[in-house]
Amino acid sequence: MTDKTYIESINISGFKSLKDINLSLGKSNLLIGSNGSGKSNILSFIKMLKFMHDYRLGEFVEQQGGANDLLFGGIRTTDKLKAVIGLRTKNGSIKYEFTLKKNPNDILSYDYDKEKYTLPNQETIEIAVGKVDSSFGTEVFREQHYTSEHFAKNIVTEISQFLKKLIIYHFNDTSEKSNFNIRSDYQDNNFLHPDGGNLAAILYRLEQEERKRYDLICNQIARVLPVFDRFIIEESYGKVLLRWKAKAMDKTFGAHLTSDGSLRFFALVTLLNLPKEMLPNVILLDEPELGLHPKAVVLIGNMINHVSHHVQTIVATQSPLLIDQFEIEEITVLDLVKGCTKCRKLKLEEYRHWLDDEFTIGDLWLKNVIGGRP
Repeated sequence: MTDKTYIESINISGFKSLKDINLSLGKSNLLIGSNGSGKSNILSFIKMLKFMHDYRLGEFVEQQGGANDLLFGGIRTTDKLKAVIGLRTKNGSIKYEFTLKKNPNDILSYDYDKEKYTLPNQETIEIAVGKVDSSFGTEVFREQHYTSEHFAKNIVTEISQFLKKLIIYHFNDTSEKSNFNIRSDYQDNNFLHPDGGNLAAILYRLEQEERKRYDLICNQIARVLPVFDRFIIEESYGKVLLRWKAKAMDKTFGAHLTSDGSLRFFALVTLLNLPKEMLPNVILLDEPELGLHPKAVVLIGNMINHVSHHVQTIVATQSPLLIDQFEIEEITVLDLVKGCTKCRKLKLEEYRHWLDDEFTIGDLWLKNVIGGRP
């Protein structure tokens, strides 16, 4: 792992189906399980962290249907949401804790108006959280004065900035009205948007500044889509539009003439081959296999493994093919038991005899040997 901040562990109590889970994370992480087992709930919780530190907690709660829908079993079952996030920073391991409660407006707000941080030297500090009103209910802000030392203040700021930048990529909107079909600002190219809407701007930058990387992306796409030659992206009045050229043809194709699976594949290959400075600290992917050819799923799995040498990856999937591209100890199995998500990290020694008999991990999942019944 690099010196970038990443998530070591997540303990969540009272969020959706996550009554009480402890999730241990490494540099490469695969979450598997059946529909409704809680994979998306874990990613949704991580998304909430971003909203919280972007001063938009109320907006997130509104989008999710209100606090009663977010709390496990509703307010009659769960009155508070508690979380402890373990983070590895360049200064050491940090624990970030908070408790949220439902307020009269059906919005979540901080209990006791405080967040708690445990620093690498085991010093514990509490940060006061104020409240302001917004059109979405109660929002939060962190007071700018601290009682702790300058070192502690810098760490708290670093954690807040890290959580603000968490992005869950899900390139599911490939309709005619999606951002893939809209001209984007060619300078909007610092990072790939969660929906891939600025893909043309990213590719335009890579073609101009990172030609070898751009050529690699085109070559990787052609391995799965043999007709693909290269992207044709031209800047006009500060805007760029996604288009590509087919081999042995002069005709170019826009996103509206490209299959859903191909568009998702374009975005995934580009994301997973970005230079380090354009990558987030954590790449979160929700079912990246959707709509992809089996060969594409295998290739994406290999790319995820490669990029995890530089940044942390957390992937939720139901694809046996994708599962087979990971080591068994990188996999966490999720099951829904009496309405509660249970998670279990797989251990090689427990399944070595199966793997020695040439079963794949995907086989074991399909046979329900490892749980998380598909």
